[in-house]
Amino acid sequence: MSANPLAVAEPWDLVADGYAEFAPTIMRPFSARALEFASLSPQSRIVDVAAGPGTLSLLAAGHVAEVEAIDFSEPMIARLAKDAAAAGWTNVRARVGDGQNLPYESDRFDAGFSMFGLMFFPDRARGFGELFRVLRPGGTAVVSSWAPIADSPLMRMMFGALTAADPNIQEPQPNFLSLENPEVFESEMRGAGFEAVSIQRHSIALTFAGPEEMWEAMVRSSAPLELMRHSVNAQVWARRAAVMKAFLAEKYRPNCPLSTTAYLGIGHKPQT
Repeated sequence: MSANPLAVAEPWDLVADGYAEFAPTIMRPFSARALEFASLSPQSRIVDVAAGPGTLSLLAAGHVAEVEAIDFSEPMIARLAKDAAAAGWTNVRARVGDGQNLPYESDRFDAGFSMFGLMFFPDRARGFGELFRVLRPGGTAVVSSWAPIADSPLMRMMFGALTAADPNIQEPQPNFLSLENPEVFESEMRGAGFEAVSIQRHSIALTFAGPEEMWEAMVRSSAPLELMRHSVNAQVWARRAAVMKAFLAEKYRPNCPLSTTAYLGIGHKPQT
């Protein structure tokens, strides 16, 4: 089992509603790019693995015949189902489940996606293998993973605030055995059986009206921040929150764009 605290459901359960409100600001541009790579049609059936609140699922729903969305966080799936119903998407089915053991028959989907989910799996090989299994021959998979944090000023700013409040929380160190290494990313997709694998780099930039707005975005959607909040009493949390707000007030200039970068891995299941 992975020691990564974000490889289990609890922190994602805690932030489900806030994540659904803020995460699309970051996730939607990456999801839109992923959908472009898959060359979908109105007849396409797709699966969204580790779907979270369904940013990609909801974006795809109006362009395909069927969306199956799965995530191990029950509150995330509940939020996804609620938002799909509110939007009138009757072709979206959301369920709780494990991306390393998908409850779908083989050769079912025209395209499969995992946006910033499979990267956390304790067994990525199983995750890639299951995605490969459920695709029809000729189907396309698109998986995203964050680039090294050094390439993402937005993430560095957020982790800087966390570290200021709790020195035990350090900025993630480069992990060249993870999907932030494009060579590992390509190798693991090919190892699952995918062909014509391509790893594409994609960046976006966000701006905030001021440090207060950035703090609100963090506090509503950051799983590491929620883990911190739930690990201490109210007084300690109040002190740490004050430190983080002060850090952002000092470091963030209003309306200054902060970029973040991801890799999109695209692979194809052979026709035969």
